[in-house]
Amino acid sequence: MRLAVVVQRYGRGINGGAELHARYIAEHLARHVEVDVLTTLASDYLTWRNERWPANEHINGISIQRFPVERERDLLTFSKRSARVFEQPHSLADELRWLDAEGPTSPALVRHIAAKAGAYDFCLFFSYRYYQAYHGVRSAPRQAVLVPTAERDSAVGLEMFQPIFRGVRALMYNSPEEQMMIQSVSGNHDVPSVVVGVGSEVPEDAQPDRFRQKYGIKDRFAIYVGRIDENKGCRDLFELFERYLSQSYGRLSLVLVGQSLLTIPDHPRIRHLGFLDDRDKFDAMAAAEVLLVPSHFESLSMVSLEAWGLGRPVLANGRCDVLKGQCIRSAAGLYYESAPEFLAALQSLEKSRRFRAALGANGQQFFRRHYAWQVIERKYLNLLERLSQEPAGTAIEPMPGWFARQRRTLPPGDDVVARLPRGAATEGTGRFNQVVMGAAS
Repeated sequence: MRLAVVVQRYGRGINGGAELHARYIAEHLARHVEVDVLTTLASDYLTWRNERWPANEHINGISIQRFPVERERDLLTFSKRSARVFEQPHSLADELRWLDAEGPTSPALVRHIAAKAGAYDFCLFFSYRYYQAYHGVRSAPRQAVLVPTAERDSAVGLEMFQPIFRGVRALMYNSPEEQMMIQSVSGNHDVPSVVVGVGSEVPEDAQPDRFRQKYGIKDRFAIYVGRIDENKGCRDLFELFERYLSQSYGRLSLVLVGQSLLTIPDHPRIRHLGFLDDRDKFDAMAAAEVLLVPSHFESLSMVSLEAWGLGRPVLANGRCDVLKGQCIRSAAGLYYESAPEFLAALQSLEKSRRFRAALGANGQQFFRRHYAWQVIERKYLNLLERLSQEPAGTAIEPMPGWFARQRRTLPPGDDVVARLPRGAATEGTGRFNQVVMGAAS
């Protein structure tokens, strides 16, 4: 079997969630089948500037082909087009112009997919909302398997994506919440799919003391790992944690790991370490008391899975259905939906070593049962083998004609998303409540 993995950016040092997800899947499936990666020359997701050279190379035995982005992203244009399609009645043409501004706009990559799709049994397209995935799926519908990495944001409410969700050969979802959301918005219940997620390279020998000695950190601390960005809930996290530090019981410090797009609060117990390599990152997580995940939008929190793989509990934003669902299903994390809930949860985790250990042990079991690489690989291979034995299903609905594309009759994306059902997939809730109540006493 020969596969193409199609993703907006790819390579060492690119650590965005979907891009790292794609690299992990490509490298692990390459142990079983032939895998090529088709991507762009972009390195920076804000500009999509062509700077990822060489265009053709091999990484860990996988052939990488990179194609030029036609133009850099204009953030002002993108903002204006986003406001139109998310907040106002609009046309399909408006959505297509939004996608063009979203990028990475690489017609050369799409032309290559259209010309070479027949050389692959399947093409795995990552991240539904980007140019290469939307146009690539339409260029190779018989081979298209979509890994949507969809969050509950306004883009999923756009009309243009619904035929894609209904017309691909299969979807590989990150979570039950993502599956429920996409099926609700598109009615694609008959399309083959599986909830699979992604594994992680969690080391067996993470060393907390090595981290503490290297960075001179002696205090107990909570940790945040990822891009330090308002879109990831970090501004809210700073406000909540400073409020926690003002309480008499607040004993934990906060360590931040990752590139920052925000000003870090000037506080002696908030420390920003910047980007760390994997060894230092995992050592830091192993040294922490708890991982904080404040994001409002996730399709799957890889960093939560890594914390659980290391036996550490998680405190997550419960307004994100995916994070709430992961905490409930794993019985390995707490979630908050208000400042008082954040303070109470963090205080409980700070005070009770037994409580933290119980949640962490549950997390390790959850990680090994659902996110060990042999589990992830087998889910992918089983579905691809099934598809290879079945005829392709219904073709993707054709694009409407020019006049139909101009009619501004589509509802704002915000309105569509607001009408979608909410909530976490809650199997395992009883066990979660039993562990929390028992451990906290």
